[in-house]
Amino acid sequence: MNMTARNPIAVDGYVVDVLLRDLAGHDRSPAAFLVYLFLWRHTLGQRRREPLRVSHQGIANETGLSKSAVQQALRILHRRGLVESTRQHQTDTPEHRVVRAWERSGRKPSVRTARR
Repeated sequence: MNMTARNPIAVDGYVVDVLLRDLAGHDRSPAAFLVYLFLWRHTLGQRRREPLRVSHQGIANETGLSKSAVQQALRILHRRGLVESTRQHQTDTPEHRVVRAWERSGRKPSVRTARR
C-alpha cells in the first residue's frame, strides 16, 4: 500500500454532501469522517474491491489521529453500517471494507438530523 500517493481520487458526492455533515455534526466525530475517507482512498479510490488490511495504529499514523480516536471512529462507522471489519482471530490485523449502503439498497440511508 502506497500511503504517500498523490494521485487524485473520485469520491461519491454523497460522502461529501451528506456523510461529512452527518458524521462531523450529528455524531460529533470528524475522526469518523477522516477514517472513512482514508479507507475509501485506499480501497474504492484505487478501484479495489478487496478489503484493506491495516491496524488501528496504522490508520492513526496515516491520519494523524490517536489510536483511541480511530477505535471510536470505527465503532461509529460499524454502527452506521459504513465500514465492515473482519479478522481471522482476536490478535489478527483487521481487514476493513468500505460499504456504500445507499448504492446497494437503491436509496439513500436515513440521515439523522442534529437537534438544535
